[in-house]
Amino acid sequence: MSYSVGQVSAFAGVTVRTLHHYDKAGLLSPSDRSHAGYRLYSEADLVRLQQILFYRELGFPLDEIAAIFKDPQVNPLERLRARQRQLSKEIARLQRLAEVAERAMEVQKTGVSLTPQERFEVFGEITFDLSYATEAELKWAHSDGQREAMARAAAHTKEDWRQLMGEAAAWRAELLAAFDEGELSNGERAMDLAEEHRLHISRWFTSCPPDMHRRIADDFVADPRAFALVIPPSQQRPGLAAYTRKAVHANAARHAGGRADSEEDQ
Repeated sequence: MSYSVGQVSAFAGVTVRTLHHYDKAGLLSPSDRSHAGYRLYSEADLVRLQQILFYRELGFPLDEIAAIFKDPQVNPLERLRARQRQLSKEIARLQRLAEVAERAMEVQKTGVSLTPQERFEVFGEITFDLSYATEAELKWAHSDGQREAMARAAAHTKEDWRQLMGEAAAWRAELLAAFDEGELSNGERAMDLAEEHRLHISRWFTSCPPDMHRRIADDFVADPRAFALVIPPSQQRPGLAAYTRKAVHANAARHAGGRADSEEDQ
């Protein structure tokens, strides 16, 4: 039994244009003709079409499908195994993207609603990079401290934010002064500023023991977006992120009863 292009298009769920494309690509050409000269698909052609649609559903490109059909030495099973590995990686990537989207929604819901003018009044030049906040949320998703920080941040009022950002601005000015005046990063003044920052986090977000504070400071050097939450780019100096990290590490060593490494300069 033979079938016209229109019939095959209808029951195979593909367009006539697609069938013509497969014909031109040499993938599937109708093997029969009607008395009037119209090209018709045979039962064997339909079997081949099913194979093409199967491979297409799995994401195989047309040239690879053609290679499978043309070369009898090609092992379709090996091609399928390779495609399965690719699909597994893609599934994992999409699952991560879905999780990122979910976390991003949580991050965006955190905090109070402020007008642009109020946001500038409260936060000044400090901006919150959504991509960094989302990555941090993913990184610490299973951390009790992260959950507490997010919950407390969400509960802060506008006045809370105004107060905590005021404290942060005063601390920032002291840090910049210490750096500009050449204070050693493991000196008492710098370590006291590191301790003040640690207590600020504990007071407003979550308990921040010295080890956690060290990990936070490591991000200052590893990711500019993290340091921008502490010092806006317009106020940063070369070496300031590393200086702050060293001060935090020195303060953590002081808490542990250890001694920070001495340094000749910043």
